[in-house]
Amino acid sequence: MTSTTPAADRRLMLVHAHPDDEALMTGATMASYAADGVAVTLVTCTLGEAGEIVSDDLAHLADGGPDALGRQRLGELGEAMAALGVTDFVRLGGDHRFRDSGMAWAPDGTATVADTTDERSFHAADLLEAADELVPLIRDRRPQVLITYDQFGGYGHPDHVKAHRVATYATALAAVPSYRPDLGAPWQVRRLLWTAMSSSQIARGIATLDARGLAEVLDGMPTDPSSPMLSSDDEIAVEIDARAQAGAKLAALRAYRSQLRADEGFLSLPEDIALEFWGREHYRFAGGEPLPAGGWADDVFAGL
Repeated sequence: MTSTTPAADRRLMLVHAHPDDEALMTGATMASYAADGVAVTLVTCTLGEAGEIVSDDLAHLADGGPDALGRQRLGELGEAMAALGVTDFVRLGGDHRFRDSGMAWAPDGTATVADTTDERSFHAADLLEAADELVPLIRDRRPQVLITYDQFGGYGHPDHVKAHRVATYATALAAVPSYRPDLGAPWQVRRLLWTAMSSSQIARGIATLDARGLAEVLDGMPTDPSSPMLSSDDEIAVEIDARAQAGAKLAALRAYRSQLRADEGFLSLPEDIALEFWGREHYRFAGGEPLPAGGWADDVFAGL
């Protein structure tokens, strides 16, 4: 069952932590809805100032001051949004309002809080203060559906976890008529979804690559179904089949040349596998109006 609301009247908001997160986790979804005429808004919470620079020709950014990489990634974000066809993309509170918190790797391969964190970091920000930057955006854009991370932030990054908390809190606050009327008229988001990594999809991808002698392409991906990074089939509520937009997603990912090598790892997947791996994106239902019964929905607006 799909939505009965015309595409031109549908509005989708996504809240992500850093430039490139949106393309990695939701790029095909964004491109698909944008191509259909749905209003797509991306809110990015930081500029990713603490990211690891992987491109040799951009190594000089490490010595360019605290905002050099952020400026680079902001430019990359613009290129990525052009590839996805998304024109409404904003930073939470404006550019440089909240800073990338950095991270450390935990022994189990998930991310955790870094040993030292800038006091201006998103992780350290007051929750209400950060939510109050998102409330007016929700009230202004009036999305029926809002997508963000789960409580683990996908893989544990402190900025992803904070984005989850801010989006959840702001969604609730935005609907309260008596809360901060100076931030706009109240708006009730009708459905909240969390991004998900399908354990069955990952297992199929690894098995296919292994059969072709290419298992190292997905080296480091979680394989244990109990991993907090993976979602089982019964936890997933929506699968967006946007294989027609896989090329747009890959183009968006390749725009992030400071963060991703275009010829290595998952960006080097064979085309047929890339279509399956990049063209199908999954979501968990997290609140609001339930999705229609009967298996995975194929539309985040299904039933609305």
